[in-house]
Amino acid sequence: MNAVANPRRERVDAARNRVKILAAAASIVAAHGVEGLSMADVAAAAGVGVGTLYRRFGDRSGLAYALIDEREREFQEAFIEGPPPLGPGAGALERMRAFLHALTDRTVEQLDLLLMAETASPFARFGGAYAAYHAHLSMLIGQVEPEADGYVLADALLAPLAAPLLAHRMRECGVTPERVKSGLDDLVAGFA
Repeated sequence: MNAVANPRRERVDAARNRVKILAAAASIVAAHGVEGLSMADVAAAAGVGVGTLYRRFGDRSGLAYALIDEREREFQEAFIEGPPPLGPGAGALERMRAFLHALTDRTVEQLDLLLMAETASPFARFGGAYAAYHAHLSMLIGQVEPEADGYVLADALLAPLAAPLLAHRMRECGVTPERVKSGLDDLVAGFA
């Protein structure tokens, strides 16, 4: 059965619980940071059982991804069908630069949640969002430099935005988001 043609519908009570859980988790993160996000506290604040949380989200990293999800959907919509230069209608180099700048801002905005989510397992970073970013950059690289290995080069452009590396560079080394963007601009300029 095609999941897209026939999406699994969420029960009304499950949808209501999801909204309560995510609101409680967001409130806890806003008040206490990601370090204060415990499954027991979220369950208590949402008025649901801890088992419900574990069944729904798996663990804290699953809950972190759920909190990240709405912002991620907005970001993907912007680079897939939004206005140029991030969306279609601008040249490939301009789109690459706009995409990497927007991704830097988006990563910094939710850095602690991404850090928790991306370090949950060795390959946690390489889920759906990363695959979308990678495909987008590979396509743009192919438009600019058809002979280049866009598959590998997309990873090189995304590497500086890995949450653990970005957090380390910003917090331990004093690197600013503007400096990261400038370095990415230098990499993109190599395609011209």
